[in-house]
Amino acid sequence: MATPRFRSSASFGKRQEFVAIAELLKRGFDVYQTLVDDQGIDCILREEDRHGHPRYIDLQVKARSRDAKPSGAAFFSAWKLQNPRENYYFLFFSEQARATWIIPTLKLDKLAHLNKAGKNAGKRAILLANVTKGGIKPRPKFIEFQDEAGFDLLRSAFARLHR
Repeated sequence: MATPRFRSSASFGKRQEFVAIAELLKRGFDVYQTLVDDQGIDCILREEDRHGHPRYIDLQVKARSRDAKPSGAAFFSAWKLQNPRENYYFLFFSEQARATWIIPTLKLDKLAHLNKAGKNAGKRAILLANVTKGGIKPRPKFIEFQDEAGFDLLRSAFARLHR
């Protein structure tokens, strides 16, 4: 029996969190899931420094499905950026663009648009890829956060964190 469309779309975000976590695990990250997402954190990455002291990175996952309208394939809107800090990152994933962007919240605070009015006042939006005749193309402006470069940012973030 086919899964009803409403159920498929309702569970998409959770499925994509699991996809992101699986990718992080494949790349050697130690990942812990949160039970609730009331602080804008879907999972926590942990690493010990050379002295055995733990360091942590909070990660929020946002995803767009292959079923999204092309104009929305890599447009992430109406989300809050709570308490930007050195050890807090967003992972954006677009199935249509076949791309992942991992952006530190301190940079995301400057890069994402802040809605100042309307029903989404106080929430953010960011466009990470454009619709072209050739398909969905990631914007060069965000290349330093895209795919392997984004995962490298996470790796190097642990080296900067001090406990």
